[in-house]
Amino acid sequence: MIPKHIFVTGTDTEVGKTRISTGLIAVLQKQGLKAAGMKPVASGCDWIDGQWQNEDALAMIAQSHVSLPYRLINPYAFEPAIAPHIAASRVNTRIDISEIKQHFEQIKTEADAVVVEGAGGWLVPLNQTETMADLAVVLDLPVVLVVAIKLGCINHALLSIESIQQRGLRIAGWVANHLDAQHESAEIIDTLKQHISAPCLGVVPKLLDGQSAADFLCRED
Repeated sequence: MIPKHIFVTGTDTEVGKTRISTGLIAVLQKQGLKAAGMKPVASGCDWIDGQWQNEDALAMIAQSHVSLPYRLINPYAFEPAIAPHIAASRVNTRIDISEIKQHFEQIKTEADAVVVEGAGGWLVPLNQTETMADLAVVLDLPVVLVVAIKLGCINHALLSIESIQQRGLRIAGWVANHLDAQHESAEIIDTLKQHISAPCLGVVPKLLDGQSAADFLCRED
């Protein structure tokens, strides 16, 4: 069973954090919880209904059981698909972790469980002095690491795990995520299991139409 409130990070950008985050929301919902998602910072947004909106945040909203204002779920939304601190600087904005914390606490008053999805990897800068890791610390959440199964992922995963532990946060588990058709991945996953003490919450294949990551997460078999 996963914790009610969790922070989802990845070994890099574009590793499938959103599909795992929405899958985790679905798992929490199956446990009878009113679950919501939060995407505090997002780059690569479209102008929709008078504001910048991000497809990852919208996917989490669609999966959630709680109807909340978009700006509460995604307080920092930027048009260009670039590093958040660079996108923010271009529009003379500073990403404020304390503001994100306030939004998170407000969402918690409406939901039994909240899945917070980071942007990029674990140490992506948010401003001149703070990173995504600092946000996880301020929110004080157990972390789920999404590992994209590909060449080089073992190093990326173990470095991320080490950094998360050094921050004093609990690792709730990790997910092996296949972005492409499954290849020779069994040995990679076995190696990760040997070197990561936290549980593997699931091995998610490249999803077919009608499949959800939730179908492969937190199973007993």
